[in-house]
Amino acid sequence: MLKEYKTIREAAGPLILVTEVEGVKYEELIDIRLQNGEIRHGKVLEVGDGYALAQIFEGTTGINLKESSVRFTGKPQELGVTENMIGRIFDGMGRPIDKGPKLIAEEYRDVNGLPINPYARDYPAEFIQTGISVIDGLNTLVRGQKLPIFSGSGLPHNKLATQIARQAKVPGSDERFAVVFAAMGITFEESEFFMQDFRESGALDRAVLFINLADDPSIERISTPRAALTCAEYLAFEKDMHVLVILTDMTNYADALREVSAARKEVPGRRGYPGYLYTDLSQIYERAGRLKGHKGSITQIPILTMPEDDITHPIPDLTGYITEGQIILSRELDNRGITPPINVLPSLSRLKDKGIGEGKTRKDHAATMNQIYAGVSRGRDASELATILGETALSEADKAFAKFSDEFDRRYVNQGYQTDRTITETLDLGWDLLTILPRNELNRIRDSLVEEFMPKADQAAQVTTDEDATATELSKSDQALVDLVKGDI
Repeated sequence: MLKEYKTIREAAGPLILVTEVEGVKYEELIDIRLQNGEIRHGKVLEVGDGYALAQIFEGTTGINLKESSVRFTGKPQELGVTENMIGRIFDGMGRPIDKGPKLIAEEYRDVNGLPINPYARDYPAEFIQTGISVIDGLNTLVRGQKLPIFSGSGLPHNKLATQIARQAKVPGSDERFAVVFAAMGITFEESEFFMQDFRESGALDRAVLFINLADDPSIERISTPRAALTCAEYLAFEKDMHVLVILTDMTNYADALREVSAARKEVPGRRGYPGYLYTDLSQIYERAGRLKGHKGSITQIPILTMPEDDITHPIPDLTGYITEGQIILSRELDNRGITPPINVLPSLSRLKDKGIGEGKTRKDHAATMNQIYAGVSRGRDASELATILGETALSEADKAFAKFSDEFDRRYVNQGYQTDRTITETLDLGWDLLTILPRNELNRIRDSLVEEFMPKADQAAQVTTDEDATATELSKSDQALVDLVKGDI
């Protein structure tokens, strides 16, 4: 039988301290009955010898310590899961907010999940197509991977998130695919943007949305990603679906964690965040993956805004340690009107080589990816040199690389938020851009692949360009010597 206690000794911010309690468990839910009959809800954060510290979801304002009572429910926060959650919108606690019919849960699950046995994990090795060339072609997303997006305040990460949610698919497969989208600490305007975009594009038919607003309680913000991942685990490992989980914005989540930690008067770590931030984030990120014996998978794309664009800030820093790479948005590209403004060179997907190649994308994928990276890197260096010394200081090859870098940004990166490119279109576009470079500079691609995939007309143009370049270089540097030798003879 559940006991009620009238032993609330202290209330500070969202927290209450209850004494003279027995058998209370960590993460247990509680009900608080106020003096006027109102019922509020909370969760146990800390348990000690005869006391429990709990956070109230609705806040402690108006609670009379002597007249209010607390009841410990004996169970953690649970989410009722069913396949009918697809197409629905929920709040951060998993309660429907779309005015749809009441869901009949097939089972109830602890939102904190269960640790995955590392031996039971299967290695991520299958391609997911997002329709975005910079990701698919150069930083490939693989099923079961966790690949975060590092953004900054004011950058269009929300548009990129909805584009990925709309366009993500498993090409060439009839396996079922779903998107679980969790938004934390967003404004009402952003919430309307997300819901309207999902409805108008039809993406809601295969998606589950969890929306936590900025004025919702901090403890709900902490529960939002856990509720979303509980839903994803059910769809992936019970219904054999491939699930893409998009979490935005993890910075708001970490700030809520810091707020709760400060209310508990814990010793702060870096930038005031709790010392267990790494452990807490890993409990979320590590719920992605594939399991042996299960067809489904969970792929994660957490999105976070770096305060002051500082990649060494604790949130992106710790996220980078836990996840397998990062996609970085550039403020400079955004100012130039490049959409989406993804900065290619510092971005990385550590598992990209596992999800590409013959039988997955195309056999030329790895070679073109490496050549494009090399071309963009050298082109950026050439452009910087031209800015300092002038274009006349560049060789003909450097001028070609500088042009390649500019065209890469204009045509490859700048595809907009409505363009959905197949992996074939992305790879063909890469080959088209590589025709800008001299043929003898394509040193990361086998000749057989060049002969097979580079457009034939452009190959002829490459030969002519190479001959002209050779003649030009000869006339500039060696012609005088040749004439001198001929004169001597």
